[in-house]
Amino acid sequence: MKDKKSLRKEFEAKRQVMSNEEVHGLSLQIANNVLKLDIWDQSLFHLFLPIQTKNEVRTEYILQVIQGRDKNVALSRSDFETFELRHFLLTDQTTIKVNEYGIPEPKGDDFEIKDEDLDVVFIPLLAVDKYGNRIGYGKGFYDRFLAKCRPNTIKVGISFFEPLNFTITTNDTDMPLDQLVTPKGVVKFRSP
Repeated sequence: MKDKKSLRKEFEAKRQVMSNEEVHGLSLQIANNVLKLDIWDQSLFHLFLPIQTKNEVRTEYILQVIQGRDKNVALSRSDFETFELRHFLLTDQTTIKVNEYGIPEPKGDDFEIKDEDLDVVFIPLLAVDKYGNRIGYGKGFYDRFLAKCRPNTIKVGISFFEPLNFTITTNDTDMPLDQLVTPKGVVKFRSP
């Protein structure tokens, strides 16, 4: 079995060789599959904006889907001293600025949202196994954030790739996903 570090490296490399057209085409397929999720009775959705240089899923298509359903969207800002995320309601007045790590984030402190107020959280990842255990960039931002959400907050991973057919080694702070959206469809997870 591969360790997290080698899996992280492998999937970062897989994304880096994808063309811009491929990234956009697959991102659009993912957004179309987001419509198949059983989440549309919820109100407040957390979404990440993609780090373009890392060929992350272009979530602007998902944003259009969520806003098309008249749902509220929260975006995060990363604190690299505490490795915590702060969330802010996306409004017509929200200004987005790319931070020094290439992460697009809301500027300003208007309309801050608490972790426990979020109903659905879309989560970036590099790889995920058949039980919903994910590998991110290794800083733990999302695990810390998800640990503060309500137990019934719906955790949805977004990935270009299908789940691995083996189990990723986890620790006590890792937070598994409830569902995964890929270009091929929606995967619901069960525990081992």
